Parts: sequence; structure tokens; C-alpha cells
Amino acid sequence: MKENFWKLFLFLALLLLLAFSFLVDTPLRSFILQAEGNDWNHSLLHLLSSALSRYGDWPELILLGAFGWGLSKYANNPVWKRLFLMAMIASTMAGAMTNVLRLSTGRTRPRVSPAHEQGWYGPYHHGTWMIGRSEFNSFPSGHTATAFGFAFIIFFADSLWGTVALVLAALIACSRLLLGAHHCSDLLVAIFIAYGISRFLWNYFPTSITPE
Repeated sequence: MKENFWKLFLFLALLLLLAFSFLVDTPLRSFILQAEGNDWNHSLLHLLSSALSRYGDWPELILLGAFGWGLSKYANNPVWKRLFLMAMIASTMAGAMTNVLRLSTGRTRPRVSPAHEQGWYGPYHHGTWMIGRSEFNSFPSGHTATAFGFAFIIFFADSLWGTVALVLAALIACSRLLLGAHHCSDLLVAIFIAYGISRFLWNYFPTSITPE
């Protein structure tokens, strides 16, 4: 009974956090723009954010997973071999779900202002299809979902390496925020999706894979 109460409390707290993130999207973007200043495009932080954004997407994560799978196979370690396989599946499923959503929501990316008014345009707006137009594919974040989908699986199996993976995933998500590719709420929804998919895979697939 007590355990169920805390689970419900945590669930409601997460919902409130998500709702709050939509409220802070605009003021947070304004704060980021002010903090970045006029020299942002030539700063080291911009360079690092661009690198994280470029190499933290699904293809690179799958290559990383395949490399880890190959090393595990070479080392005859079935535990980590299966972990990397599950991480690649979770990353792919999380990315696929977020891509379906963001192709249909039509939410503008923060960086397109003032050329486009911020809003939710849906898949079709005023005689124009929004599907496939990157500037209207902000919600949720594909980079964030794929990175956290991969990281959560590692975390469920090993808290130390999983924490490292989650920190890297968070850095990738932050890079998307700093580059104006996504709103804060885009990131949080993507994290929730990634967690749900990763937890489902972890719970309902054979899970006798705790690393020694």
C-alpha cells in the first residue's frame, strides 16, 4: 500500500514537472539567448554543442552499440553482448516513436523565430504539409529519445556505467537546447518516452543479464 502511494506520488510529480516545463519554454529560451550573446556562434561552447548534436544522433549511437556488441562477442561476454543489443533496440524504438510524434505535431523549433511564429501547426497548416519540414518538427526531441533510450538500459544493468551513459545523454539533450533545436518540454517528453520503452524492454524481455 505504501509503495503504491509513493509510485502514484512520483507519477503525479513527474506530470507536474512536465506541465511546468511547457510554462518555462519561452522564458528559458529568452534567458539562453541573453546568456549566449552575440559571439555565441564563435564560442567554444557552441563548437562543443554542435559536436555533441552531430555525433549524438541515432546512427552514431547504433555504431557505438554495434562496436560494444562486437567487443563483447570477442571477449565472450554474453551479458554485455545482450545489453548492447537491447540498448540499440531501445534507442531505435524511442527514436521511432518520437519521430512519428514530431512529424505530426508541427511544433516550431525555438531558433526559427522570428521568421516563423512559435506554435503548434499540426501535420497540415493553411494548405501546406508540415511533415518533413525540419523547422516544424521540434516536439519531441529525437536526439534526446535515442540517447536516453540507449543510456537507460545500461543504467538498469550497471549503475556506474549507466550514470556515465545518462550524463552523456543529458549533455546531448542540453546541446539541442543550447542550439535552439528544441524546447525544454521537447526534451522532457522525449526522456519520458525513452524511459517507458527502456523499462518495458527490461521488464518483459529475459533479464538475467546483470553484469558480474
